[in-house]
Amino acid sequence: MPCRDPELMKKFIDLYSGCGGLSLGLMNAGWTGLFAIEKDRFAFETIKHNLIQGKSGYKYQWPEWLPKGAIDIRRFIRAHRKQIAKLKGTVDLIVGGPPCQGFSMVGARKKHDRRNTLFHHYVEIVTLVRPKFLMLENVKGISIEHGKTKRNEKKKRGRKPKPFSERIRERLEKIGYAVYPDLVKAVDFGVPQYRPRYLMIGVDRKVFEGADRLDPFSLLREQREDFLIAKGLPKDRPVTVKQAISDLETVGRPLIDSVDTKGFKQIEYRSPRTVYQKLMHGNLNGTAPNSLRLARHEERTVKKFKRIQKTCRHGVQLSNKDRKRLGLNKHCLVPLDKDVPSHTLTTLPDDLLHYSEPRILTVREYARLQSFPDWFQFNGKYTTGGEKRTKECP
Repeated sequence: MPCRDPELMKKFIDLYSGCGGLSLGLMNAGWTGLFAIEKDRFAFETIKHNLIQGKSGYKYQWPEWLPKGAIDIRRFIRAHRKQIAKLKGTVDLIVGGPPCQGFSMVGARKKHDRRNTLFHHYVEIVTLVRPKFLMLENVKGISIEHGKTKRNEKKKRGRKPKPFSERIRERLEKIGYAVYPDLVKAVDFGVPQYRPRYLMIGVDRKVFEGADRLDPFSLLREQREDFLIAKGLPKDRPVTVKQAISDLETVGRPLIDSVDTKGFKQIEYRSPRTVYQKLMHGNLNGTAPNSLRLARHEERTVKKFKRIQKTCRHGVQLSNKDRKRLGLNKHCLVPLDKDVPSHTLTTLPDDLLHYSEPRILTVREYARLQSFPDWFQFNGKYTTGGEKRTKECP
């Protein structure tokens, strides 16, 4: 949502920033980013390349006291508490998406996952900086109680357990913020991916009289059609997977050596075909984006993928019956449907199959389905395995 009053809205800080997608969106909407905090070194390499050192015009106003590197939020607070406190009154917005692994309905969803409590550090920084606005983003599961079933619901007596979203809301209300939670689907705003996300917007009661009577999500939905029209996207139907990535197909296209990794291939890029692709491609004028490296699948893997694409429903996760029939141990696998938006993406590259080609997606195809522009480059290693898979996020 563009900032219409520069005196009211201007500067933001991004916590748990990942590779910088939320920062990029805010900068594109006219906000000024001060800095981002992210502990994963691969994600921060991408932030640094695009939003610190990049030539795109989107850059943080990075403070001299903060090193430009990956840092854990706890260490950030311990090392820079005085400098953080001095930001009070100068920051309009703090955004962030604390790790979601302990909340996600896709994963193990562990109630005592230590990452579940990282929101306390978010609240600690909010207390020090006291911005006018807050925005927290997470998976839908953060608003659902851990272990909730019909059977154990009947057995429980006394104090009812609270979902983590309610704990966060209470903490923010206690320090003086009016808080508004809601579920927003990216697909409703032109992203070719369903991606429901739980958003929590906070407004400082000391700054805005009547803050409790605001309804930011109604304002957001009122602007939805105008936003889509301004982007040249349809307002009455979603952007499909094929509309997002058909210019990255390999069939009938020459393959060249990958510019990212020796020994791999990629397509020889030509030009965007659809309105959405042109929007993502911007003013690159046919210049190939990075991250087009194709996976090198074994022949048996290709045969398995072809069988899945031929015999399983597209656009939905494989059923237990299909997994058993195909001899698959993998819990989540979705062959994409070209005529609908994508299933929600995860950090695992083998969760999704291409809609017509027997392969997993490229990093650039993932980026397109997330609405990252083609100029935005992804840095760092491509993949990992073994024990490191739970610790690294290439």
